[in-house]
Formats: sequence, C-alpha cells, structure tokens
Amino acid sequence: MPYSPKRPQGEVVSAANLNSPDQVVIAGHTAAVQRAIELAKVAGARRAVLLPVSAPFHCALMKPAQDRLRADLDATEFRDLACPLLNNWEAREIRTGAEAREGLYQQVPNPVRWADSVRVLAACGVARFIEVGAGERC
Repeated sequence: MPYSPKRPQGEVVSAANLNSPDQVVIAGHTAAVQRAIELAKVAGARRAVLLPVSAPFHCALMKPAQDRLRADLDATEFRDLACPLLNNWEAREIRTGAEAREGLYQQVPNPVRWADSVRVLAACGVARFIEVGAGERC
C-alpha cells in the first residue's frame, strides 16, 4: 500500500535551498517537513534527513523576521557597489545600493537559488569556485 501522509492543515513546507538538480533543502513546519522526508524516501530519494537548524530559514515562516528587518535596512545607508554582486534569491547580478538592500530583505523568506547562481557566474566566465565558511577543514 502506498504511503499516505496526513494532510497538512495550514502548514508550510517549501524549497529553501535549490543546491543542484539532485539536492533540494526544504523548510517549514516541523511536522510538514517530516512528512515530506518520508514521501521523499518512499519516492526513492538517496538521502532525506532532518537538518539541525535553529529556524525554518528561506521560507514563508520567516516573514515576521523579514518584516522586522525592514526598518533596520531602511535606516542603513547602502552605496552603489564597487563591483557587481550576485544575489542568490534571484540569481542575478546587482550593482546598486538599492538592489543590495532589497536583496537582503528578500533573501529572508525566499529560497537560495544556488544552482542558478553558479550557472550565472559560469556564464560570466568564472571557472574556479572556492568554498569559504564554517565547518571542518578537509
């Protein structure tokens, strides 16, 4: 008998990070995410696990945080950029301070379009990518 999850009642689950065609991170209400994990496993996903994160980042549940951020962003001076920046909620190049401010605002409840961002960078001639950030050193 196929898996039949309980239908969500007003719960959110959506793509949060579009990392590659084979890797999508989801976010939302815990119960809805857990049901989606089970559905992914039944559908044959090689790996579907609950990530240890402190909040449902990059989904509609972050709207209250986005609303609180607006005043701080509006009170901060943003200058036009000295070099172009690729915002990853739209996967497009920006150059103005206004676009940078809006990008920070929109990034809060919207998915990270990582795969699209890498494609845009590659189309601009970027051939080498170096990951920098927290975590174990390889």
